[in-house]
Amino acid sequence: MNSPISVSTLNVQIKSLLETTFIQIYVEGEISNLTYHNSGHIYFSIKDESSTISCVMFKGNTKYLKFQLENGLKIVITGSLTVYAPRGNYQILCNKIEPSGKGALAFAFEQLKTKLEAKGYFDSVHKKVLPKYPKKIALVTSPTGAAIEDMKKVASHRWPLTKFILVPTLVQGEGASFDIVNSIKFADKLNCDIMIVGRGGGSIEDLWAFNEEIVANAIYEAKTPIISAVGHEIDYMISDFVADIRAATPSNAIEIALPDINEHRIYLDSLENEYNNRFKNILFNKQQELSNMKKLFEQNSIETKFNFIQTEINLLKSSFKTDLSQKILSSQNELNLFKSSIKNSFSAFLLKSQNQIDLLKSNYELNHPDKKDKNGFVQISKENKIISLEDLKVGDEVELQTPRYIASCTLNRLTKQ
Repeated sequence: MNSPISVSTLNVQIKSLLETTFIQIYVEGEISNLTYHNSGHIYFSIKDESSTISCVMFKGNTKYLKFQLENGLKIVITGSLTVYAPRGNYQILCNKIEPSGKGALAFAFEQLKTKLEAKGYFDSVHKKVLPKYPKKIALVTSPTGAAIEDMKKVASHRWPLTKFILVPTLVQGEGASFDIVNSIKFADKLNCDIMIVGRGGGSIEDLWAFNEEIVANAIYEAKTPIISAVGHEIDYMISDFVADIRAATPSNAIEIALPDINEHRIYLDSLENEYNNRFKNILFNKQQELSNMKKLFEQNSIETKFNFIQTEINLLKSSFKTDLSQKILSSQNELNLFKSSIKNSFSAFLLKSQNQIDLLKSNYELNHPDKKDKNGFVQISKENKIISLEDLKVGDEVELQTPRYIASCTLNRLTKQ
C-alpha cells in the first residue's frame, strides 16, 4: 500500500501542474465580486451562465489598465493560471484586460466622458467667455512640436499686439498627463487672458494624455478661460468637452483667441470714410443755407426798397417842391443813414456766417485723422475709451494711437504746466 502525501504536497503538485500547463490563457467572462484593494491589487471573479473563476490583477499590471472595471462588465482576459497553495485555490493571474467587443481606449474614453458629464463638467453654465482683445495668452504645449510654430505664424499675421507665454509641457508618453496638469496650474497663476492647451496630431495613444481624468479636473478648476486644441479636426478629446472652447487644431485656437487685424483695418477705414462724408454733408448743408439766405435777401433787396422809397420821394419832391423841400432833405438824410445801417448789418451778418464756415473747415482740416501724424498729435485711449490727458494718473496703462500706429505705454510722470 502506497504512503499518503500531505495536503501541502498535493497542493504544490497541483500548482506545478496547472502553472506549467496553463502558461498563457485567453478567456472571456462577466465581472462579479469586484474589489479594489488598498494595496493596489484588484480582486474579482469572472463568470458565464454556469461557471465562475477567481481572478487577480496585481498592482504592477494595473497601471496599464486604461478603463475602470465594473461589476457586470464583460471582459477578455490575457493571463495564466496560478494556485494559492495554502488554501488550495486556483485563480487567473491577469496580465491584460480588454473590454469585450471594443478597444480599451475607446471604452475608457466613453466611460470617463459619461462620468464627467454626470458631474456637470460639460455644462455650458461653467464655460467662461473669452476676452475680445486678449493682451496675454499662455500656451501649454511642447516647445519642439509643429503646433507651436503654427500658432506663432498665425498670431503674427492675425493680431501682433498680443504677448504669448510658452509653458513647456510633455504632451505624450509616460508622465505626460501629470506634466500637463502641472503646466495648467502654473499657467493659471500667470494672470493671462486666455490659456491654450494642446498639441499637434498623432495616434490615439499619442494623444491619450488629454483623455486622463486628472487633466480634465485641472481644466475644470482653472480660473483662466481655456481653449483645448488637440490633434486634427477629427480628433475629439475629453479636454475638448471640459474646456471653455474646443478648437479643431492649434492654428484654429489662435484664430479663435485673436481678432483679425485686417477686419479692424477695414472697419477703421469705413469709420474714417463715414466721418469725412458726414462732415462734408454738414459743410454742404451750411453752404446751402447760406446760399438760400443770400437768395432771400436778393429777393427782398434793400436796394429795391430804397429805389421804391426814392421814387416816392421824387414824387413828393415834385408835388411839394417848394413847401416840403426841407422835409424831403431831412428824410433823405435819414434814409441814407438807415440804408448805411442796414448795409453794415447785412455785411456783418454775411461776414459772421462766412467766418463760421471757415472755422468749420479749419477745424475739420486741423482734426483730420491724417493730420495727427504730420503735426505730432496722437489720440490717448484707456481701456478702449478715448480719454483726456488731464484725466490720467501716474501708473495708468494707455494706448497712443495714430491712423497707422498704436503704442502701449505706462504713465510715469504727469506735470501740470
